[in-house]
Amino acid sequence: MAKRKRLTPPRSDYLAGEPVLETGPVLPLETKSMFPTYPHGVAPKMRSPSPPIAHVAGDAATSAALAELTAELQSARAEGRMVQSLRPDQIDAGYLVRDRLIADDEDMAALRASLRSRGQQTPIEVVATGQGGYGLISGWRRLTALSQLYAETGQDRFNAVLALVRHPVDAADAYVAMVEENEIRVGLSYFERARIVMRAVEEGVYTDLKSALNGLFGNGSRAKRSKIKSFLPVVEQLGPHLTYPAAIGERLGLALSQKLQADTGLGRQIMQALTEQPKTLTPETEQNLLNELLQTRSTPAAIAASKPETPARDILAPGLWLQRSATTLIIGGPALTPEIEARIREALKP
Repeated sequence: MAKRKRLTPPRSDYLAGEPVLETGPVLPLETKSMFPTYPHGVAPKMRSPSPPIAHVAGDAATSAALAELTAELQSARAEGRMVQSLRPDQIDAGYLVRDRLIADDEDMAALRASLRSRGQQTPIEVVATGQGGYGLISGWRRLTALSQLYAETGQDRFNAVLALVRHPVDAADAYVAMVEENEIRVGLSYFERARIVMRAVEEGVYTDLKSALNGLFGNGSRAKRSKIKSFLPVVEQLGPHLTYPAAIGERLGLALSQKLQADTGLGRQIMQALTEQPKTLTPETEQNLLNELLQTRSTPAAIAASKPETPARDILAPGLWLQRSATTLIIGGPALTPEIEARIREALKP
């Protein structure tokens, strides 16, 4: 092996006026690099440098994990699985026609006590309406109780409601979610069930009562849907006049429905009797009144007297007759042709 050239001390004439320090024996360059010196008491940090490919692989893994987490959060938000904290004033409680008519004071007091001690355990369901607002689908009692607690205490923890932002396909899907949530948690009276069926049709969510009944309560039994259908005449004829409609039990409601359809005068008599009741009317008093009227109108003579007389028919022309009541005008007969119908329609045009 060839001898390495040794390093020599610097020449003194290169550092004019500067003293030359004695450094001891000089080692070969390679030997000095093999034995580095450190200050007294300082231990060297031994670390083997990682290759560049390790840094690239680490960065790629981090980016992939971040992308996966972002995708999962976006999926959870899109599918309504992400619980969000909203202010109650961001939520429109009247976004849907509510199926529940009243909230029991005792139940609401128990709910407020639970929220005060344990906080909100179950999120409500809302739908985004734009401009930072949301429409309530289900959870009206929880939202109401939190608002009451915030008004009472002023504590910020009651000014936030946990919510799942749903994405219903259409209005019918939102109504079904509201009804099912109440059916599972507390349950509705048959009057309330029949009322939401009628209101869903009035709001244009369903085209007719049959589709509304099957759409909203399709998961219920056939017997249950039949009872809800039986309450429809009670809602239609007496709903606006009753003070405590949700208190009407199943037996009383079914009896009312049968009598209202058989006795056309019963509805008018009940409405008149209800208007004459004092403002201090209680649920028990109202139900006793309904039972008394049912018993009074149950005799054959009363039913016969309540049936309206059939209007007489006037002959307009051979094969054509006209029948008129207080609010109805009927023209019929074997001689009624499409041409005559067209002439009638033309005559009625403004």
